[in-house]
Amino acid sequence: MKANKKRATIYLDSELHRALRLKAAESDCSISALVNEAVRSKLAEDAEDLAAFEDRAHEPNLRFEDVLKDLKRRAKI
Repeated sequence: MKANKKRATIYLDSELHRALRLKAAESDCSISALVNEAVRSKLAEDAEDLAAFEDRAHEPNLRFEDVLKDLKRRAKI
């Protein structure tokens, strides 16, 4: 085991564990690798969302009614 890895105990639903075991066998990789990939993907998704919020933090707030009027005026709704 590499020094940059940490051991963790997690509890999975039995159906999820079975699906992971099958996926690991068919893809010739470990359950740990699949879980690491899924967690990395989810964290990256969260980081993208946070970056988008930060990028838009200085945009003006728009009133819902004004947005609705504008969409109706432009025949979008």
